[in-house]
Formats: sequence, C-alpha cells, structure tokens
Amino acid sequence: MLLSSALSTFRRAIRSLPADGRLTREDLLIPELRLSADGLVETFYAPHNDYVHSSASLFIVGLTPGFTQMRIAYEAARHAMDQGLGDEAVCLRAKEAASFAGSLRANLISMLDEMGMPEYLGIRTSEALFGTEREMLHTSSVLRYPVFVNRANYNGSHPSLMGTPSLRDTALASITQELSVFPDRPFIIPLGIAVESVLRLLAEQGVLDAGQCLWGFPHPSGANGHRHKQFAARKAEMKKSLRRYFS
Repeated sequence: MLLSSALSTFRRAIRSLPADGRLTREDLLIPELRLSADGLVETFYAPHNDYVHSSASLFIVGLTPGFTQMRIAYEAARHAMDQGLGDEAVCLRAKEAASFAGSLRANLISMLDEMGMPEYLGIRTSEALFGTEREMLHTSSVLRYPVFVNRANYNGSHPSLMGTPSLRDTALASITQELSVFPDRPFIIPLGIAVESVLRLLAEQGVLDAGQCLWGFPHPSGANGHRHKQFAARKAEMKKSLRRYFS
C-alpha cells in the first residue's frame, strides 16, 4: 500500500530525467525534486519508501536512503513509468530495486543468516526476503526521504539526529505513521545507534513495544568499519532476543 500520493507531484520531473545511462547527483539533486532545505541540510524526494508491505512480519529500519538507493529508485521508477504503470506499482518497483541496495544488502543478508533469522521466518535464506519472499519484509528509514548534508549522505551525527528538532520530529512522525498501518506488530530491526535512539523514544512513549525490537544490531554499511567486531560482541544477546520474540 502507499503511504502518500507524493509520487503524482513528481511524475513530470521524473519523466524529464535523462532517459539513458546511470543518473548522477547533478541529475537528481535538483530543485524540482527537493522537499526542503535548511542551510547545508537538504531533503529530496525518492519514491521507494512510499510503499509499505503492511503484511510483513519483519521490519528493517535504516537512517535515510543514501544516494545509491536514491539513484536506483529513480531509475526503476522511470522504467516503470515508461511501461505505463500506476503510482503504487511504480513505488513498489522502486522499493524492490532500491531497498538497502548494493553491498549494504549483501552485508545485511549475511548478518541475518548468521543470527538464524531464516529459521524463524520459515525460509531457506535471508536473501529470499529481497526476492521470492519479499512480502515478508518491509524496509524503510526513520528519515523516509534522502537527507544530504553539503550534498553528502547524512550519517545521523552531523548534525545530531535527536539534537536537531526538525530531523527528530520528522523521524518520529514518519515511523509512527508507518507502524500504524500494520495490522499485526512486526519484528523490528533498527540499523545503527541513531535509528535505535528514535525507536527507543517511541518505545518510551508507548508507540511500540520494546520487546518487538532487536536492539544492538550494528549498521551493516561498509563504512562502519567496526561492524564485524560489534556484531560478534552482540550476537549472543541478539539471538536471545530473537528466541524470546518468536517463541
């Protein structure tokens, strides 16, 4: 299902993007696709996180789409539009292509497999969550649309996510809206400390149950050079959390 009708506002701009080749920052970080700007902090539209797999039993939450995800989402959306698809189908195609795309997805799959997630979901491998079993997984970000600082991917700390009212309020409102569309509570994996801080606050506010979250999961990005050490140190406790929830 769609969370918003935002895509209809940007259809013309998307159809005007270069038709051939890989899209660049110069193609996408343009006023026609920008949602807001506050100094060096800019937020741009991207279509993939407007789609929600509301029947999913697993919800993986990132910080904000990086440029790679944004680019892949737009390329998939443009192709879907060329096929004459409607807004919901366009956003779904973009989501399937862009969700945690690249090495981030490969690292995430490996970590989920190592924790034994497939056994709890009744699938052979976590890779199926991005393929044949896609309906079991919902992916999104606390900052649903791509945020850049001085045109670089936002990392959650400069400026501080929880210390910047506009970013904090956007994150809280966005995830609260997404959680409200699930008929059954999904198991939630926040990726990294910044995302976890948002969900812990929502747990304190009673928006979600702390027991449905896997606390301590390191961000799987290759830029997180400590992820292997962090994962090894926390794996045993995270496995206990999985057993408690799925039992």
